[in-house]
Order: sequence, then structure tokens, then C-alpha cells
Amino acid sequence: MPPLRIVIVGAGIGGLSCAIVCRKQGMDVVVLEKAEKLTPVGAGIQIPPNASRIWAQYGLLKRLKEYSVVSKATELRRWKDGGLLCSRSVGEKLDVQWPWLVIHRADYQRVLVEECETYGVEIRLKSEVHDINFEQTTVTLKDADVFSGDVIIGADGLWSTLRTRTLGYSSPPQETGDLAYRGTFSLEALQALKDPAIDELCQKCLVTMWIGPEGHSVFYPVRCGLEFNLVMTRPDDLPASIRSKEGDLEEMKAVFEGWDPVLTKVLTAFPSVLKWKMLHHEELPSWTNNNVALLGDACHPSLPYQAQGAAMAVEDGAIIANLLGQYQSAKSRLQLHPSLPETLKAYESLQKSRTTTLTLGSIANQRMYHLSDGPEQAERDRILKQAKFEELPDEMSEPFIWIDIRYQKAVLARDAVGDAKAKWDEIMAGISQ
Repeated sequence: MPPLRIVIVGAGIGGLSCAIVCRKQGMDVVVLEKAEKLTPVGAGIQIPPNASRIWAQYGLLKRLKEYSVVSKATELRRWKDGGLLCSRSVGEKLDVQWPWLVIHRADYQRVLVEECETYGVEIRLKSEVHDINFEQTTVTLKDADVFSGDVIIGADGLWSTLRTRTLGYSSPPQETGDLAYRGTFSLEALQALKDPAIDELCQKCLVTMWIGPEGHSVFYPVRCGLEFNLVMTRPDDLPASIRSKEGDLEEMKAVFEGWDPVLTKVLTAFPSVLKWKMLHHEELPSWTNNNVALLGDACHPSLPYQAQGAAMAVEDGAIIANLLGQYQSAKSRLQLHPSLPETLKAYESLQKSRTTTLTLGSIANQRMYHLSDGPEQAERDRILKQAKFEELPDEMSEPFIWIDIRYQKAVLARDAVGDAKAKWDEIMAGISQ
């Protein structure tokens, strides 16, 4: 049997992940990307254990670690004085087998592109989608070129063209009320401040978060500790028509005046800063249409308050690719098997409730992080400081998911590849009965 032909629209983390796993299972893959060149948006990105497990399974974890720092824990600190509220590690087992990595997005994307090139994935730039034919499984580009495949995957992000075509109506993302400043520093720029507290901060292999009224800040090393990433959130003041713009450094410093002196001094080393609007999307009624499926931000964009956005896209890609690989294998052996639309529906059934849970979790974290000073904030701080990260009886739960061990295990210890294989076995057992 000829291999399946997979057309992936979008060369972001999710699209490239899907392409790599599809190709490693013998499928023909073309990735269509509208950009003239692959220029990563953003700076730092986190690869939590549920994503690093996938890269370990497909032989890329060692390569990614060459450009990363292994984060040993995430610390929550009080906005005003930097006082430690809580430190959460991933646990020894996850830390050793599937570590929590922090990496520059450009390095992450480059490693995935190089892996695509190694395994013969065709990546076509300047390929903007104009239309899609669900019955014939074809994509027409704006230059009139037509690409056909057995399956089309929409990995074209928050402003997805394929989402609109799949739903049959316009479905733009929605404002969340937050925006963020983001940028990177060199280690030398921070060391030049000659501040012992900042030197100590730079030596930590940690994700450090300051949480405060209406905003929070996230700081961690990238590029093996030679650079550092900082993201600072605040209430959105950009016009609805503007998604991002160059930020004003003095304005940013004024917004965070009165925060931990360590953080405010770090800000003096910022060379430049990007100001960008945080957006999300309502839950979609469906992620699939015939032989077409959406993944990542095209179908479940959420607030970036759990470091799970890109990880979910990696999970999506791995699950889709594994189910399609099982389909291809069953067809080649002339076994009874589900149709391609049914196979893609199996992917949706595996991921939809999970991504909904994580989207709600991000909203819950947003509220917890941004409490104004007062009785509710004081109670939050008391609970965080007393957190033990121990298993609780089934009838008990933590008031915050950030310290809920059951929730964190469900998120971080997930074996997406194993779940995809188990789902296929379940489907095949049902067919054989």
C-alpha cells in the first residue's frame, strides 16, 4: 500500500511535531507555511514533562537538552518583597526521565526543523492557504497551487484559516483582558548590574514567578544559562485592532514600580521589550471535518498560565500521528479498521476534555496569581506556604490547582503516545467483536 499523504498547514511547534512523528512512521508529509522564512515569535518557552516524554520517545530529548536548562522547580514569590510563597518540583522520577526544560523558542523550532529535514519532511514557505476542499481533501493556496493528501492537519495557530473553514463561519480569538511585556537579557548584561541578589537569581536552575495585583512576572534561563527570559503581565491597554507592538521601557518600569527590588533592578537591563495582547478562544464544537483535523492553538488556545500551550500542541501532533500510523499499518495488512474520519475523531476524543480542563486551569491560575492585596490574598499566601504536595484522600482537594498533586500528576505525567496506542487497541477490539 502507498504511504498516507499528510498535508500540514503551519510550521509552528505543533505542526512540526506532527510532521516529525508522521514521517518517522513512514508517511509522506508536506508542511505549508505562509511566512517567507521561519522567524519564531516570542523568546523563552517551557517544555514540561508531558512534552519532554514525547521527545524522549522519539529520540529528540538529548538534542533539545543541548540548548536548554533543566528547571528543577517553579517558585512563586510575593510581588512586593520577593518573599517565597511556594516551590513546586516535578518529582525525582519525572525530573530524571522527562525533565522540565526551559529553552529559547528559536532553538526549539530550529531543532524541530532540522529533524524534519533529516527525515525528509517537505517544508514549503510562502504557501498561504486560500481555500480547502473537504470532500476531495485538497488545499488551494493564494497563488492557486493545489495540494492534495489523505489527511489535512490545520496547525495554523490562533488566527487559523482552517478553523474558519472547518467551522463554516468566522471565529476570531477573543481578548482576555491581559497583555504581556516580554524580552530576553544576556547573562553579561545582568552580571554588569553588580548586584549579589541578581547574581544569585541567575545561578538558579528554576522558573521564578512573582505574583501580585493584576499581574505577574516569569523569569528563567535559556540557552544553557547564557540568556534569560522575562515575561511580565498587566491589564491590557492596547486597542482591539493591535495585537502587538514595541513596548516602552519607561512605561513598563512605571507599571511595575514598587515590586520586588530584585525584579525592578533586572528591568534596568532590558535592551528592548515587546508588548503583546493575550488572546484565547471559545471551545469549538468540533476539531474535525471529514479527513481534516485541527491541532494546537487552531482549536484550543488558552491563557499561558500553566506552560502547557505548546505542550498540548506537541501532544496533539503525537496522538494524531500515532493513530494515523496505526491506521496505515492496519490497512497495509488488510485488517478491518476505522475510516480516516473515525481515526481523527479518536484523536479529538482523547484530547478535547483534557484541553478543556487545562484551559479552565489556566483561568484558575490567572485569578490566583493576580489577587489584590487583602484578606483573600493573605489566605492564599498562607495556603501556599503550608503546601506539602502530598496525596490527599479522594474526598479532599486543594483550593488551588497549582498545589493539587492529583491535578499536577494528571497534567505532567501523561503518556500521550501510550494513550493513543491504547485508544487504537480499544477501537480495533470493538471492530473485531
